[in-house]
Amino acid sequence: MAAIGVHFGYTCACVAVFKDGRADVVANDAGDRVTPAVVGYRDTEQIVGIAAKQGRVRNAANTVVRVKQVLGRSFDDPETQNHKSETKCELVNRGGKAYYEITAGEQSQYVSPEEVAKLIFCKMKETAQSALGSDVNEAVITVPFEFAQTQKRALREAAEAAGLQVLRLIHEPVAALLAYNIEQDCPAGKSHVVVYKLGGTSLSVTVLQVTGGMFRVLNTHTDHNIGGENFTQALAQHLAAEFKRTFKHDVSGNARAMMKLMNGADMAKHSLSSLGSANCFVDSLYDGIDFECNVSRARFELLCSSLFNKSIQPIKNLLEKVNLSTSDINKVILSGGSARIPRLQQMIRDLFSDVELLSSAPTDEVIAVGAALQAGLLVNKENLAPEEESITVDFSAADILVKEVDESGTEMFTVVLPSGTPLPARKHHTLRGGGKLTSLCVEVYQRFVTKQPERLAKIILRDLQSREEDHEVDTMVTMKRDGSVHVSCTERCSGRSEVVTIAAAAAAS
Repeated sequence: MAAIGVHFGYTCACVAVFKDGRADVVANDAGDRVTPAVVGYRDTEQIVGIAAKQGRVRNAANTVVRVKQVLGRSFDDPETQNHKSETKCELVNRGGKAYYEITAGEQSQYVSPEEVAKLIFCKMKETAQSALGSDVNEAVITVPFEFAQTQKRALREAAEAAGLQVLRLIHEPVAALLAYNIEQDCPAGKSHVVVYKLGGTSLSVTVLQVTGGMFRVLNTHTDHNIGGENFTQALAQHLAAEFKRTFKHDVSGNARAMMKLMNGADMAKHSLSSLGSANCFVDSLYDGIDFECNVSRARFELLCSSLFNKSIQPIKNLLEKVNLSTSDINKVILSGGSARIPRLQQMIRDLFSDVELLSSAPTDEVIAVGAALQAGLLVNKENLAPEEESITVDFSAADILVKEVDESGTEMFTVVLPSGTPLPARKHHTLRGGGKLTSLCVEVYQRFVTKQPERLAKIILRDLQSREEDHEVDTMVTMKRDGSVHVSCTERCSGRSEVVTIAAAAAAS
């Protein structure tokens, strides 16, 4: 039975088909195995993929890029505001939600990020069906580890609106492990794996522990300030300098000319991953002048040397956080389109000199392959042995904390459920308060990667009897697979208790 895996990235999307026990990425109608996650709106149609990306030069105001950045976010969210400042397509506030204002056609229309994502999912579904020659609806979709529940829900709803039956959402680093059959390689004992993903606009590094086929995320780091587009930008700036040197025209402040150079630099960058040099040609770059420039791989590596260093440093920082050295790592998996850059791969090899570096699968396809393998497991679930099912583990994407006051009166946070905990999970914590107090307050917080803790709930135990010893409150925190959190608090002496359940949507707001 056929099923698909879809990796919906910030800049590109990829679909793999599971059929006859194999998972293979399939090419779109342009012959490309990876599709730009770009949607262009014209008078009477919407176009998705490479045509929309190339047409952005003339139609920037009606072309949506990086829609994943705002999926499931409010208009006031800082990430939405960052997106608004960077995109050429106008982003407006309608009822607290972000909408793109599209001016193609006779009158303006307002399009939600979910509607844009739906068109990209439709493209992925059509690509898979063309390859199979038949309908396919069942899919596994990948999500970044740091995605909140509202973002996951928005992605799922967009896929379902495109006619897909979403079997499961799985985290991108887990999909990468599945693609390389890591859980079968380590059936017993314990091993550590680093998943390194460098995409178009972000870098993520994840350290996982594999024990008997079970995955546990020890820690993860995501940086939205470094990605493949930074390398493209550096090359485009070099091309602009070469144009100025040759033709005495400075195009660095010309938005349309720079967009053309970005397109040319992007193609040259891809070529340099397999060739020693690449020719960049831009038709009518400025004032009718055609521009042609040859770039060597050595020149590209020199231009991007500081970016390479910035891309490697998070690995060292993350290993320090989890108290592991490079020699403790058994395997490193490369994923994301920019992880194919030879210089970057060599730097990672140098860092992990005695560790197996897994890059045999194309780095921009590996996550989609892992998702398709997971889809194959789920659609054929009746044939699964129990131990084979154990690899499908959901994780908490945020730390769940309680706030308490120490003996000096200082507020402090205690992590009860760390991010990466397999779900469902239950943890016990004892809170203490002065015996003279007649009421105690328990506050529950969540903290996503790089963000400040946000309060989820406040529980107050009232009418407590004054006593000599401290009050002790047994606090039980339970998180279900859907992300909902259940908290019960019981004061030991009196037995007085309070319970609260926080829905997944609230836990992600």
